[in-house]
Amino acid sequence: MKHLSGLLLSLVMSGSALASSPHGYGVHYIHGEGDVRGVKLAYQYHTKSWLPDNWHHVDMYFESSVNFWRFGDSGKYDQNFVLAMSPVIRYPVMTLYNRPLSIEFGIGLALLEDTEFAGKNVSTHYQFEDRLGLVYNLGEANIAMRYIHYSNAGFKSPNPGLDFLSLSYSSKF
Repeated sequence: MKHLSGLLLSLVMSGSALASSPHGYGVHYIHGEGDVRGVKLAYQYHTKSWLPDNWHHVDMYFESSVNFWRFGDSGKYDQNFVLAMSPVIRYPVMTLYNRPLSIEFGIGLALLEDTEFAGKNVSTHYQFEDRLGLVYNLGEANIAMRYIHYSNAGFKSPNPGLDFLSLSYSSKF
């Protein structure tokens, strides 16, 4: 855990040095139903080339992430490892303290290591990762609160889904 914290701190410290780069990262603390907690480490690639020219206020990025989820008490807990990839669109809706506040949404794919987690059977290893969030631009970085939902979209039953709230910090490097 100390090594992971050191890596995250070095990423945060180096994030403002090359803010014009299309490459970025995100560090998310996630909390789910019951006692589910986790960390999501993401690589982001920001692009405008896929958007129409008249969409100049819209930002788009692709996020690839690894997730580490844990449920229950220490000593007796359930864990899951997740890989995910999502295209994300962000649109500014207002200005708060002279900085943009944006909404974002995305639908991507996720691969869960275990289909039974936190007392739920989600049936399939392949899930859709849906997100809806509020993102506050700090200049060189962003902070965000997101709702993230994982589901197999009814391709196989049962499909109870997994719901998370995420607090995150992101920046370009």
